[in-house]
Amino acid sequence: MNKFLSYLLLSFIIIALVIGIDFWKERHDKNLPGTNDQYYRIVSLPIPDSLTFAGEQVPLDLFYVRESLDKELTVNTYWHSYTIQIIKRTHRFFPMIEEILKENNIPDDFKYLAVIESGLQNVTSPAGAKGYWQLLKGTAKEYDLEVDKYVDERYSVKKSTEAACKYLQKSYEEFGNWTMAAASYNAGIRGMNRQIDRQSEKSYYDLLLNDETARYIYRILATKLILENPEKYGFYLDETDYLQPIPKRMVVISSSVEHWADFAQEQGISYKLLKYFNPWLREKNLVNRRKKTYIIEIPELPYNATHIERTK
Repeated sequence: MNKFLSYLLLSFIIIALVIGIDFWKERHDKNLPGTNDQYYRIVSLPIPDSLTFAGEQVPLDLFYVRESLDKELTVNTYWHSYTIQIIKRTHRFFPMIEEILKENNIPDDFKYLAVIESGLQNVTSPAGAKGYWQLLKGTAKEYDLEVDKYVDERYSVKKSTEAACKYLQKSYEEFGNWTMAAASYNAGIRGMNRQIDRQSEKSYYDLLLNDETARYIYRILATKLILENPEKYGFYLDETDYLQPIPKRMVVISSSVEHWADFAQEQGISYKLLKYFNPWLREKNLVNRRKKTYIIEIPELPYNATHIERTK
């Protein structure tokens, strides 16, 4: 009998502990900026009644347009780890990209094209496209970028954005609207013209395209919706969470450089930092027989500190 009472008492204690922990957890979660329910609840996302890309109306009254946008919005919203990293990078890269787009009369919405191309990172595709705007070597040279053993300006956010603007302006002149210009960034101007001739249609939304190009504009639109209003789609960031622009000074050179590591030391930074801020420098040295002028970015305090300096 005593044994039975002991088991009964122990059961009551365990139940009380479980209830107490659940109560504490519920109260604790309410103090967070967003509750666990907000963070992890999976819901179908609302499609806006009206949406534009580069000032051009998206025909959301077409069922396949709404469904395609719904798909890409769902994919990007619930791809949490990737999307939140992109949101963090926007403060560092968007100001420069926005300025260059404006200078070249390219609509601001094209910054979202850079996002879906590279995630605002210097990456290389299986096809060999490189940099923030994923330019192939031939295309890069066509639009005045230097690409050789020592220098690859596809890795420069400034230079590659300027080249992308030239391409987009040419494409806009060809098609007469920005949506088709954006699609051609994926399929090529000739590729889009081939489909126009084959199908006798001129609107992106009326063309039957390969899977990648068919998704392309909707990926841009989904990215635009999320980045313009992250909290609406469940992404909560403090201002300190964003990657901020890093102050830099510019050093102009017009000669060869025997060792970039020595150059870095002369500038008071490590070779790693030199290559981080100037990823377009592809070798340990620079052969510059034509005396071409290059601008080297050097980070300012406190971003130029090295580990050894911090541990002295």
